[in-house]
Amino acid sequence: MLYYLFEYLENTYQMPGAGLFQFITFRAAMAVILSLFIATVYGKKIIRYLQKKQVGETVRDLGLDGQNEKAGTPTMGGIIIILATVIPVLLFAKLENIYVILLLVTTVWMGAIGFIDDYIKKFKNDKEGLAGRYKVVGQVGLGIIVGVTMFFHPDITVKREKINPVNSTEQITQHSPKEFYPEEKTLLTTIPFVKKNEFNYENLISWAGEGYNKYAWIIFIPIVIFIITAVSNGANLTDGIDGLAAGSSAIVAITLAIFAWVSGNVVFSDYLNIMYIPNTGELTIFITAFVGALIGFLWYNAFPAQVFMGDTGSLTIGGIIAVIAIAIRKEWLIPILCGIFLMENLSVVMQVSWFKYTKKKFGEGRRIFRMSPLHHHYQVKGFHESKIVTRFWIVGIFLAILTIVTLKIR
Repeated sequence: MLYYLFEYLENTYQMPGAGLFQFITFRAAMAVILSLFIATVYGKKIIRYLQKKQVGETVRDLGLDGQNEKAGTPTMGGIIIILATVIPVLLFAKLENIYVILLLVTTVWMGAIGFIDDYIKKFKNDKEGLAGRYKVVGQVGLGIIVGVTMFFHPDITVKREKINPVNSTEQITQHSPKEFYPEEKTLLTTIPFVKKNEFNYENLISWAGEGYNKYAWIIFIPIVIFIITAVSNGANLTDGIDGLAAGSSAIVAITLAIFAWVSGNVVFSDYLNIMYIPNTGELTIFITAFVGALIGFLWYNAFPAQVFMGDTGSLTIGGIIAVIAIAIRKEWLIPILCGIFLMENLSVVMQVSWFKYTKKKFGEGRRIFRMSPLHHHYQVKGFHESKIVTRFWIVGIFLAILTIVTLKIR
């Protein structure tokens, strides 16, 4: 909203300084500052409100050190993350941008699913919360919305032609990139570690004959659904000890902010030899607000946690990360970038599968890990949760750097 106000002031009254709002970097900086302020200052008020309403965490006895002390800690703190993300975006982003709209829908949609789950647990005294099938329906619904939008919306395009050496950088930046880059409606995405690091989903249905690209949504939408479901569940599983999910997600989000800004900049995308994706630069405002919200929430969620995010936060975080990656055509970097989420997911799948297999074969279930998800395995081994979280963050930083490097390793 402020973007449009200052644009009007600049165009009508030539107000000094109003032109700053035309710069993505300035608005991104303002967004992260405001989100940090909301999360830290008003976050405390929200925590007190949750305490007043007795929205405390019910802890299952898993035999872990320090577990019982967490009982009664306010949960549903994901509300802090959502508010601290959405408010700066509404103030500083271009709200007609299709990518911003898609991320706002994702935030509200996944936040609502998580909130309903937490509400049932705390106010209906049902420890199971929202039935798993309803969560999956919600994730599938969001996947359909995102997939259909990405496939059919006319403003979602890529441009692959490189800058002609005759045209200087100054010419490119002073004129519309459309003069130099013809738009292309395609399902092109980025594949790491290969020489030509681009892949088109349309190729998966090329066997359908002439005009096959019109039916590529049949393949693309299920892929989007799978990615959103996997990442949101991975974030949910990671939210098991103080600060792990919020800190790991902040590392991932910072990396995605770099990708979004570079992909949306005609000069830098050309220099780095990656896809130029029009309008994605605006996502930088959303992502920086998201990062500020996560770091501000971490102020209260770090050990010993004063608040837990609950499914309200974890499902929202996973959904946002997945949709951003899909929007900037970097979804196949998720296994690397979100390696922490992947390890947590796989540890549960491996543990459950191996237990069922050995029970059927030997009559007694056996385990690969002492406990799953993976962070609980290290807790059982005697590591303090602060050490586990710090080491997971270090791994997350390494994976983020590796993800960025993949753009040039071919």
